[in-house]
Amino acid sequence: MKAVVLAAGYATRLHPLTLDRPKALLEVAGKPMLDWVLERLRQMGGDETIVVTNARFTPHFKAWAEDKPDVTVVNDGTTTNDNRLGAIGDLGYVLDQLELDDDLVVVAGDNLFTEDISGFAAYAREVDAPVIAVHDVGDLALMREYNQVEVDAAGRVLFMEEKPEEARTTLAAVALYFYPRHALSLIRQYLHEGLNPDQPGRLPSWLFERTPVYAWRFPGDWYDIGSREQLEEADRILSQSRTP
Repeated sequence: MKAVVLAAGYATRLHPLTLDRPKALLEVAGKPMLDWVLERLRQMGGDETIVVTNARFTPHFKAWAEDKPDVTVVNDGTTTNDNRLGAIGDLGYVLDQLELDDDLVVVAGDNLFTEDISGFAAYAREVDAPVIAVHDVGDLALMREYNQVEVDAAGRVLFMEEKPEEARTTLAAVALYFYPRHALSLIRQYLHEGLNPDQPGRLPSWLFERTPVYAWRFPGDWYDIGSREQLEEADRILSQSRTP
């Protein structure tokens, strides 16, 4: 199993913090955000983590990875927010450039989990199917900001909708996915059909109507760092959790 970290965005909402530093390397509770992500991925037992980024920030990630032999940095060649490949486009780029034929855990580089999520990989191996991580946000009104997920009693996804106007569930997908090797051809098919290459949640939303997709509820909380306020909140909470 390999892990792919999506970190090729330009984080314009966090300017000026991200003008000369990638969002995933901003510090949270005393260490780069990506260190938190890597710690969770290593708990899953994969043999390599691939960080896909852009041409502007490749040197930053390579410097960060110098003492991490299990990390590979891939430059997608883009230079601005206007010519970026998008999250799913970057996943396809990594598949082709590295000729991957492995089970994959895919996570956004700005998603932080407060607890051990190694159970995600164990569950994914058990069902041997695409899996999305989900979290109950507890308030239907909040679902306008998320991708709602409906599942059956076995955890199989029945329906997904991005930012619903009238949500039917408080179960939200987060940017943590598992794609078994036998499903990688479907990722290539999605891109070959010219579908939207951005927003990683669009891929499982397309997949569940073609192949079984399952949902896994992760323990604890998580932070999707999209603004300075969210960055400061994650820094505060995670700093407290590290205090003896």
